[in-house]
Amino acid sequence: MAGLAARILFYPTLGYNLLMEKLWGRRWFDRIDESVILGALPFRSMTSQLYEKENVRGVITMNEEFETRYLCNSVQDWQDAGVEQLCLHTVDFTGVPTLENLQKGVSFIMEHREKGSSVYVHCKAGRSRSATMVAAYLIHLYHWTPKEASELIASIRPHIIIRQGQFKVLQTYYQQTCVPEGA
Repeated sequence: MAGLAARILFYPTLGYNLLMEKLWGRRWFDRIDESVILGALPFRSMTSQLYEKENVRGVITMNEEFETRYLCNSVQDWQDAGVEQLCLHTVDFTGVPTLENLQKGVSFIMEHREKGSSVYVHCKAGRSRSATMVAAYLIHLYHWTPKEASELIASIRPHIIIRQGQFKVLQTYYQQTCVPEGA
């Protein structure tokens, strides 16, 4: 049912995001650190900017396949542009990235970080699913709590929303990543 609602609401809410950018100056993406950019759908027209100006060599797509089909690069398009894409499909609004997908995403980011390149982490609006992934990266890198990671992201991109279920998976990720066994 949640997947159906996400499909029905996709274009109206994408339109809302575009309106927020054009009329109220909400940024389409924000650099979190030297390795990670958190943002909304990377439209095809943004490819050269992300590659040339932002040093993006990796993209993590937290969307369902239907969300990117017409507006964004395919895996092959990204590859042709010199960018590796990792798709970690997560339902909009109610979806929670799995612990396994958080681990895959963080590993992907760390590989690009070691190469000195950037990763663009996105969902539709760059507010929830992708913010959860970026929080997991910060937890891994700095051993921050989910609250500390979320607060840092919100200080840069104030319109993020990490929902209760997403915060819960981040707490599990934190326990597995940062808390010594038996503590």
